[in-house]
Amino acid sequence: GWYAYDPKLDMVYYGSGNPAPWNETMRPGDNKWTMTIWGRDLKTGKARFGYQKTPHDEWDYAGVNYMGLSEQEVDGKMTPLLTHPDRNGLVYTLNRETGSLVNAFKIDDTVNWVKKVDLKTGIPIRDPEYATYMDHESKGICPSAMGYHNQGIESYDPDKKLFFMGVNHICMDWEP
Repeated sequence: GWYAYDPKLDMVYYGSGNPAPWNETMRPGDNKWTMTIWGRDLKTGKARFGYQKTPHDEWDYAGVNYMGLSEQEVDGKMTPLLTHPDRNGLVYTLNRETGSLVNAFKIDDTVNWVKKVDLKTGIPIRDPEYATYMDHESKGICPSAMGYHNQGIESYDPDKKLFFMGVNHICMDWEP
């Protein structure tokens, strides 16, 4: 996966992948620490934070893609941020010092497995129509397991305060 380093905070950032097996009925619960953005102290190796993006990932979205670092204004204060466009079709922005969620939004309106992310809890509000479970085929799940954003490289323009990234527009049918 992709890593990022902040020399000022002496922290490294990376994502952990999806849980296994893919058949979600065989692994109940959130499958904690999978699909997580990690912030680790390089001196001690201890995690300063972990933010799980897709608890109980049932679509193989993984979570190891690009970790973009920027400094932007949040609530009137310049803040060190980490921006992560995920395969699950959402772009997450965290305070890279604390791991607190600043924002999470869909890459575009076709993302349908999730209705939105509750910004207070950080938990995705799923659309049950696109859930996967035994003896059921879910149709038209967007994005596909390939993701709306996969392992491409992004860039950030600090003058325009914009990230630039490539995206895939592929949906899938899924049957465990």
